Amino acid sequence: MGNREHRPIRSAADLFASDEAIDRAICGISLAAPGPTEHGDAGAHDPTPTPYFILEELFGLYAFTEQSRLLDVGCGAGRVLAHFLAKGFPGRAEGVELDPALAARARSWAAPHGNLGVFEGSVLDLDLSPYTDFYLFNPFDFRVLVRFIEKLEAEVSRPVTVVHMSDNGDTWWYLGRPGWSEMASGEFQNYIGAAGRSVQVYQAPQHWTAWRFEPSRA
Repeated sequence: MGNREHRPIRSAADLFASDEAIDRAICGISLAAPGPTEHGDAGAHDPTPTPYFILEELFGLYAFTEQSRLLDVGCGAGRVLAHFLAKGFPGRAEGVELDPALAARARSWAAPHGNLGVFEGSVLDLDLSPYTDFYLFNPFDFRVLVRFIEKLEAEVSRPVTVVHMSDNGDTWWYLGRPGWSEMASGEFQNYIGAAGRSVQVYQAPQHWTAWRFEPSRA
C-alpha cells in the first residue's frame, strides 16, 4: 500500500484520514464508520473499521493458501476485505454484516472482485463450515459471542484460526473450552510512524488474541 506518510501523521485524525485515502485507492470509496449502530437490540456494537497498521500486523497470524477462506464477522463497509485484496493474499475473503446499508456499501465495491464476497445478515444464520479463518473486531456483545463460538464448534470439521481484535474482557469466553488454544496476544494503543513518532490512536490499550480451534481435540 506504499508509504502512507507522504504527509506527517501527528494525530489520530491524521491516521484515520490516511486510512480513508488508502480505502479510496483500493476500492474507490471511504470505508470509515458511518455512526452508531441501529442494531444494538440484537447485540451489535457500533461499526469500527480496523486501522490498516493493525491489519498489517494481525494478518501475519494467518497462513493463507489457495484453499483458505476468511470470514470477517461484522465486516462493516469491508476494510478487512480491502486489505486482503490489496495484499494479494491467496484464497477467498468474505464478510457478513447485520446492517443492510453497510452490507450494500461493502458489496458495491467488492462485487467485481472474484475472490471477495459479502453477506447481509447475522453470522448466527451463516454456515461456518467452509471457513478456515475468522476475524472479529468486537462486533457484538458477549451473549452473541458465546453463541458464535458454540456455532463454530458445532459446524467446522477442520482446524481454524480466529483473530479477535479489541476483545477486552471477552478472552474469558474462549478460555478452557475443549479444542481451543491461544496462539498469540497483545495490545494496540499507539501508531508508530516511519520516523519513530508515536501517535495515540486509542484512549486505552485495545487487547487482541489469536486462537486456534481444533475439532479433533474438542
